[in-house]
Amino acid sequence: MIYKFRPIFKSTIWGGDEIARFKGITLQEDNIGESWEISGVKGNLSVVDGGTADGLNLRQLIENDGAGLLGKANYERFGLEFPLLIKFIDARQDLSIQVHPDDKLAMERHGSKGKTEMWYVVNATPTAHLKSGLNTDLTPETYVQAVENNTICDKLEDYNVKAGDVFFLPAGRIHSIGAGCFIAEIQQTSDITYRIYDFNRLDANGNPRQLHTELAKDAIDYTVSDNYRTDYTMPREGMVTLVDCPYFNVGMAAVGNDALKLPETDSFFILMAIENDIEIKADGCTDVLRKGHTALISADTESTAIKALANEAKVLIAYIG
Repeated sequence: MIYKFRPIFKSTIWGGDEIARFKGITLQEDNIGESWEISGVKGNLSVVDGGTADGLNLRQLIENDGAGLLGKANYERFGLEFPLLIKFIDARQDLSIQVHPDDKLAMERHGSKGKTEMWYVVNATPTAHLKSGLNTDLTPETYVQAVENNTICDKLEDYNVKAGDVFFLPAGRIHSIGAGCFIAEIQQTSDITYRIYDFNRLDANGNPRQLHTELAKDAIDYTVSDNYRTDYTMPREGMVTLVDCPYFNVGMAAVGNDALKLPETDSFFILMAIENDIEIKADGCTDVLRKGHTALISADTESTAIKALANEAKVLIAYIG
């Protein structure tokens, strides 16, 4: 079964207007920083748009047939909670420096899952950049000092980025999306973020934005690595693995006029049309996924194949195998 959902748009102080342009739609809101494409987050449940399940939310779909939607193993593991949160992010300005707790710490403090995530850079301006990981050794104490004396940014690895760049962000890794980045984000279902530093910006009411310096101290992974960017080679046609971790698997597929079959696994699939439109065939049903839009293929679908509708296309594919 193919499901599409109504995006949940989030207005932010750092957002722009690229999401509407990328999707080919018109929005009344300004400064849209995020489009939550598929969300099982409480209070932000995605709602089906069209088809026989039109108007049902994601939790209701799972209640109706959790094993059929998620896959048997995923349903046993996650129950009624959809395990991934899927977003497009448009950064007109730099986002705050932040970190996310892992499962153990998040459960102890918030009764929630932690947040491991990944970024795929869809588009980038010539000066676009982002921060990922430490470039020097820090301790919890020297980290706090760096925040207090406004030098924390100097301690982070800064990358100039272009379309196609990939970053894997396990829980605990300090990071920040920089101005000029348009990103597809795939993450655990969690909305817990510790804001470490925000460039002394003020909120809409003229007040400094809240920081979580102390909470972040115990959540940070202080390991320093040589390279935080994921290196990969994109095939002319076919799929390359970008992330393979306990929380999700992500691949990028280049498709042409020949159908590409998705892997056979007991999992749902999420398809994000990154470049051009694609055609989806799932158990005899055919649908079109436009560029900038997202679809969910249920785990009980026996055969799914995708191809470019006209030109060559690129599709980000997520699942839990």
